[in-house]
Amino acid sequence: MTMTWMRAALVAASVSCAIAGTATHAQTIKIGVNEPLTGAVAASGNFVVNGARIAADEINAKGGVLSSKIELVIEDNKSNPTEAVAVAEKLIVRDKVPVMMGAWSSTYTLAVMPKLMEYKVPMLVETSSSDKITVSGNPYVFRIAPTSGMEATAFADRVGNLKIRKADFLVVNNDWGKGAADVFSKMLKDKGVAIGVVETMDASAQDLNAQLAKIRSSDADTLFVTTAVEQLTLVLKQVQALGLKRQIITTGGSQSPDQLIEQAGAAANGSYHLLFFPPWAPEATPNAAASKAFVAEWRKRGYTFAGLTEGFRGYDGIQTIVAAIRKAGKAEPEAIRTALWETQLTGLNGKIAFTKAGPAGKESGQSTAAVYVVKIDNGKVNLVK
Repeated sequence: MTMTWMRAALVAASVSCAIAGTATHAQTIKIGVNEPLTGAVAASGNFVVNGARIAADEINAKGGVLSSKIELVIEDNKSNPTEAVAVAEKLIVRDKVPVMMGAWSSTYTLAVMPKLMEYKVPMLVETSSSDKITVSGNPYVFRIAPTSGMEATAFADRVGNLKIRKADFLVVNNDWGKGAADVFSKMLKDKGVAIGVVETMDASAQDLNAQLAKIRSSDADTLFVTTAVEQLTLVLKQVQALGLKRQIITTGGSQSPDQLIEQAGAAANGSYHLLFFPPWAPEATPNAAASKAFVAEWRKRGYTFAGLTEGFRGYDGIQTIVAAIRKAGKAEPEAIRTALWETQLTGLNGKIAFTKAGPAGKESGQSTAAVYVVKIDNGKVNLVK
């Protein structure tokens, strides 16, 4: 009888421990991730998610935050603003996430923003660059990516060195592309540069001959292009096929030059690109040790090297969110939103700290980011000093 009782007690204890272990494991802090994993800009979205996973694994290996592991709840917005809104609502209502990261494109992020206000849940914006995002009066938005205006300001000192006399624009027909054309045009005009043709293209467009024919009729010496890397590859190839002689400069930081070299070949030679992380020279970043470790881990996991110029965004985004959760002392939306204003850290791109942007009383948070310029020469990427 005694042995039977002991066996029963041991079994009960084992079951109890198993249940407790499961319950403990279940006590994670969820972070919503709203990214394009399929569709027109899927490559970039997946790269951002890869970076986010590296950050989450690194944080959890060090014990997580507030004695809990973090759990990324990753959803696909399918490169579509309507889907981005549905994903945001699902993450907030069903998954009960207290904070999100997303949503890559400015158009997707702008579409999601009313939901942040409705449910009072903060979102860390890791990529979107439209100036509208942080001036529209949404106190639940915190952006670590530079605005198009910041990019233009950072590039202004290089206009003379690149001897730009007249510039044309070919941009994706959305908030990101049109916003970039507006602020870069203004900056260039202030520098005495004439503005020629401004053409737009749908994000899914494959044949750009009509736009390039109009650009060909211009006497500009430089063509600014703003679009995702997949479409940019087509632009470079079609520019070469038409024999269009222009100095090409891309904006937005989503170009993945190594991918351009692989897919556009010689058509990419001579092009300049504005980026926010230089994986070819991690020692040149403000956080060299962390950048080198990130690049090494990315390679170790077998991720495509070209994706590092996007992947760092996800890494910095999750690190920033977790730093805010730690400062808040609890994983609740309003506490995290308040803590984000006081959060400071050095990310792969540099110092992350939020200043107020937008109408008084409803300000969004905007961090100042580093901007790099690289040039593709003979199939190699070179940092332009």
